[in-house]
Amino acid sequence: MNAVVIAVIVMLILSLLRINVVFALVVGSLVGGLTGGLGIATTIETFTGGLGGNATVALSYALLGAFAVALTKTGLPDAVVAGAIKLVGREGETKRKTLSKVLIIFMILIMAIFSQNVIPVHIAFIPVLIPPLLKVLNELQVDRRLIACVLTFGLITPYMYLPVGFGAIFHGIMKQNIEDAGLVIALSDIPNAMMIPSLGMVVGLLVAVFISYRKKRVYETREIEGQEMSNPYTNKSIVIAIIAIVVSLAVQLYLSQVIGVEGMIFGALAGLVVLYVSGILKLKEADIVITNGMKMMAFIGFVMITASGFASVLKETGHVDKLVADAVDLINGNQTVGALLMLIVGLLVTMGIGSSFSTIPILTTIFVPLCLELGFSPLATIAIVGAASALGDAGSPASDSTLGPTSGLAADGNHNHIWDTCVPTFLHYNIPVILFGWIAAIVL
Repeated sequence: MNAVVIAVIVMLILSLLRINVVFALVVGSLVGGLTGGLGIATTIETFTGGLGGNATVALSYALLGAFAVALTKTGLPDAVVAGAIKLVGREGETKRKTLSKVLIIFMILIMAIFSQNVIPVHIAFIPVLIPPLLKVLNELQVDRRLIACVLTFGLITPYMYLPVGFGAIFHGIMKQNIEDAGLVIALSDIPNAMMIPSLGMVVGLLVAVFISYRKKRVYETREIEGQEMSNPYTNKSIVIAIIAIVVSLAVQLYLSQVIGVEGMIFGALAGLVVLYVSGILKLKEADIVITNGMKMMAFIGFVMITASGFASVLKETGHVDKLVADAVDLINGNQTVGALLMLIVGLLVTMGIGSSFSTIPILTTIFVPLCLELGFSPLATIAIVGAASALGDAGSPASDSTLGPTSGLAADGNHNHIWDTCVPTFLHYNIPVILFGWIAAIVL
């Protein structure tokens, strides 16, 4: 039995049974390590040694949570709610509420897409933008599973198709690894090849919006921890809140785009400094506000850290490469079966590792020579590798693309990471991307 398949299945089953995701990842890594022949000592050693891999991201989430809660001292959430209520109108104004719902969903979609290219801050905007909108979404009775699908679409589709921002990084990694595996391609070929798989994401989004989650869903209105201490807002406090957000984003962009280092931690710190200096955040309140914000993001941080250990164990077993090799044996020269199996293997690997960017080097080593042997065109090969790498980013309990949406939507405890983010995004995106990736492999 392949250790990767066993570990991923155990982790997913435990998660679906509503066992805490951190616990599911720990048990999955133990089962995977033992199945892969590492033994208990090596498995535990590898797992604990790998925990630091996502420590930077975990700390980033914690500080962004602190910044988000500190922003409540400006009264920004109340201002957002007040403005939205004016937009929504009173009870009975059905047409106006429908338009407001469309506008808010569209705004969230645009923000998610822009976070990958125009203002490439990735998931950093979610803990700041989404929690203040939860009361508004409750007022409009919007199904949060729809918002999870909208956010995940915006976090994945742009890097799959557009060669800018994070897409430029994804396409660059693809080009380098495909060429290292023996196939010379042009960067301009990648968007052409990834158009059909990306259409799978579009179809999934349309199904979520117009079929799966179009009905109203009622949520209990709860206070977000720390927001119950928010101050009444004034014009001055809202201006300071906007300045703090702009400074935070500017610092993140400067550090990541100009200097080339991770910017989320220091971006969040810069925003907090603005709130300190302005006097909005008092020194005597700072400890409790920042602690509340970190508590809000603690779950996300622990999942990211544990997922890093889980991925380390899977890689150490050597069964990731074995899984790819086993798929090659099953293909037996059949193009149609080959394309489908390669996509499914990509799904399993990314679900386990939690990163499509890290999956590319694993898959290209064997998939590219196999595609050449099976007679796939260069565009079809790119489509298979790109779609196989991106598959699983949606739906994986350990992926940024699911943890990010949960970090905002679960701020008031009304949203479950597995059943309200992972399952909906898995069903709406992985299934159509497998189908459209398969079509791309055949027609290109």
